[in-house]
Amino acid sequence: MAEHGLPILVVEDDPSLREAIADTLELAGRPYIAVDGGEAALKVLGERAFSIVVSDVRMMPMNGITLLKEIRARLPHLPVVLMTAYAEVEKAVDAMRSGACDFLLKPFEPKALLAHIDKYELPDTGDGAGVVAIDPASRELFAIAQRVAQTDATVLLTGESGVGKEVVARFIHRQSARRNGPFVAINCAAIPDSLLEATLFGYEKGAFTGAQQAQAGKFEQAQDGTLLLDEVTEMPMGLQAKLLRVLQEREVERVGGKKPVALNIRIVATSNRDMGEAVAKGVFREDLYYRLNVFPVAIPPLRERLLDIVPIARYFLVEHGGRFGRNGVGFGVLAEQALLRHTWPGNVRELENVVQRALILSTGPEIGGEHLNLTPVPVGESLRAVAETPVHESDKRVDNMKDLEREHILRTLAEVDGSRKMAIERLGISERTLRYKLQQYRDEGYFKD
Repeated sequence: MAEHGLPILVVEDDPSLREAIADTLELAGRPYIAVDGGEAALKVLGERAFSIVVSDVRMMPMNGITLLKEIRARLPHLPVVLMTAYAEVEKAVDAMRSGACDFLLKPFEPKALLAHIDKYELPDTGDGAGVVAIDPASRELFAIAQRVAQTDATVLLTGESGVGKEVVARFIHRQSARRNGPFVAINCAAIPDSLLEATLFGYEKGAFTGAQQAQAGKFEQAQDGTLLLDEVTEMPMGLQAKLLRVLQEREVERVGGKKPVALNIRIVATSNRDMGEAVAKGVFREDLYYRLNVFPVAIPPLRERLLDIVPIARYFLVEHGGRFGRNGVGFGVLAEQALLRHTWPGNVRELENVVQRALILSTGPEIGGEHLNLTPVPVGESLRAVAETPVHESDKRVDNMKDLEREHILRTLAEVDGSRKMAIERLGISERTLRYKLQQYRDEGYFKD
């Protein structure tokens, strides 16, 4: 059951039923937003995150099945429960094939509605543990992570250095049945090859010079919990074979030991390299790759999560502001625009460093653009034009980053005469991200083909 943070989206064109559902949720203390149809639902889905959608099937002009398919195209992992009359069971079956989690047969008791919501809804990722997911790409990422967390499947997290792979790994652990067990992380690139085997598998007393007492390895330390193998592609080939055996047998034998220890752990591995390329070059075992790649999750770079940049920066401002004795410091307009113009090759880790540096350089209650000390990165004429646009302190503060993002994207598209390929190159985002954004702008009336 999720914490009651994210609202529930109710889609029902019958005012009486919509009000009844709203009363049920209100009495249960559940936050919600109720709308009267599919178009209104798609609009609010593009504006904020929801834990679940509860929608009627029979609606005009967009019925619940069509709405479901639209949601699946945009937010594939957002749970949807459909309400339908008994005579429409065939439609309900069609809905399940189209990706609905479940359906409620009318009339239903309030407790049945609440039970379905508790069973399927997503958690609020804003849990105070470093997770900021405002951009649709991030919301989708954590929706996927929440789904896989409910299983014991091995997860392979890939993405550029600094994108937050450990943050996602910890989120998966917290959302899993192993949440009360340990979360143990080991960076395979940070430990010398000669020590990595003993660190991973443990050792018995006298196993090697200096082993004065027995020591449990990371696998045993993670018993009943989660083990994060960070940057697993940096592991030497000889050790990869031993790791493969541990994963296959689900037991580990300490260095110098003779008695295997049965394991009950969940494995999450990460890499900032192209795993397929590493296999092709012969630096990573193909059989180990397939053993780890049970459930792959690709984490998009920060430049493809524009709506997250300023909220994450604000999070770091609060986190580090307290340590530096700078509580209450905020970003000025110029600083926020500078944050959005930068392409963040170092991703979230670079952003955190920039915020810490700005806290040291600034002295007043507001961080200005000059305190960020960001080196301009050429990312296309449209973003350069924004950088050169005069900003006056009396101008209205840009609080809605979504509007600024939309302006950047549509301006770039106009400058390249509608060429999506050129727009992608200039903006530094993926084709999938651009396609999603343009569909969202069409729905909002900002863009037409």
